[in-house]
Amino acid sequence: MATTKKVLHVVALLLAQCVVTCVQKDVSGIDPKFSAPISNVTVPVGREGVMTCTVHDLHKYKVAWLRVDTQTILTIETLVITKSERVSITHTEQRIWQLRIKDIQESDKGWYMCQINTDPMKSQMGYLDVVVPPDILDHQTSQDLTVPEGFNVTLTCTASGVPDPTILWKRAGEKPLPLLLPGDDLFAGSKLVTAHEGSVLNIFNIQRDNAGAYHCIASNGVSPTVSKRILVTVDFAPIVRVPARQYTAEIGQNVTLECFVESHPDPVTYWMRGKGELILPGSTEVKHFAEHVYKVSMHTQIHLQRNSDFGIYKCVAKNGLGISEDAIKIQKRISKITIQDDPPTIVLDERHEKKLGKAVSQKNQFRELVVLAKNSVDSGASGRHPAMAVTLLVGFLSWMICS
Repeated sequence: MATTKKVLHVVALLLAQCVVTCVQKDVSGIDPKFSAPISNVTVPVGREGVMTCTVHDLHKYKVAWLRVDTQTILTIETLVITKSERVSITHTEQRIWQLRIKDIQESDKGWYMCQINTDPMKSQMGYLDVVVPPDILDHQTSQDLTVPEGFNVTLTCTASGVPDPTILWKRAGEKPLPLLLPGDDLFAGSKLVTAHEGSVLNIFNIQRDNAGAYHCIASNGVSPTVSKRILVTVDFAPIVRVPARQYTAEIGQNVTLECFVESHPDPVTYWMRGKGELILPGSTEVKHFAEHVYKVSMHTQIHLQRNSDFGIYKCVAKNGLGISEDAIKIQKRISKITIQDDPPTIVLDERHEKKLGKAVSQKNQFRELVVLAKNSVDSGASGRHPAMAVTLLVGFLSWMICS
């Protein structure tokens, strides 16, 4: 810096010779002086820069401003010498002389000299620094992207500015960032933080809940701070969920099945019965896109008109990454078993979920005998006596009551 100042001082002396020859000297013996050093100035690009030179006892001496590095005389007293229309000069009572540069550019950065045309010339210098707000370079910054679940993702963000900007990554809504930090095990999973500093953001093994908007924020202390939104979409195979896997009903009833699907991209959804019969009538679905995921609510109403309407129903969803399904069983409820023989009639009004001919409960032998009695009645035409089975049932009932 000292060497630079010496060089600048030499240049200033050369320029001063021109200034001295171009202005009128005062020979009254008055010795003008600088009242204060020129303060260095920092100005954002596009604003106005003002360099101030304060003198006293100027009398008929004159003040000039020079651009040192380009060896350019800018002003002499109130006269603007440079051709730049952005430069002007103002003064207050011949004491405070201000060099004004409008619409500051980066090229205006440098050393400026204030001179008094004494012999020898007196001068002092000040530095004009120009700062530039950050600007994100779009062609060097990641664009919106779509990746399959489980892939590794690298987002980059590049910004210019003076001084160099700092890059900060955040997610919309202050959601955590899934990051693999230095020293972490790649297979141990990512840590969750809310912000990350650096031009590169690495996301390992991205999951569907990592989808959304990522913001690259560039700042360098010069307003305004700027940001870019990068939308990351994660594709995954459908996820099918049914709230109830089993229903029990009777012939003549209606059963409404429901199913919920999440997927990206948009899934194809449908209901199937048995081994592959497609169900079309009575099916409805409501689809909406939320949190970067397609969510489908499916419903279908089954009219139980015959025994073949009972069985397995499947909710199916598929997209380009796979197919998923979940099953719902509708089973028949047997509400009454009536065993008749004239004159006695025995009615078992017990609802159970087992097929006729099998034991309803291992703990209830009475129900087993009801079933056996029913079988005996059904086989009466082959020569057996149903009344015997009924008598046996009544006897067993009496034994249970007494015991």
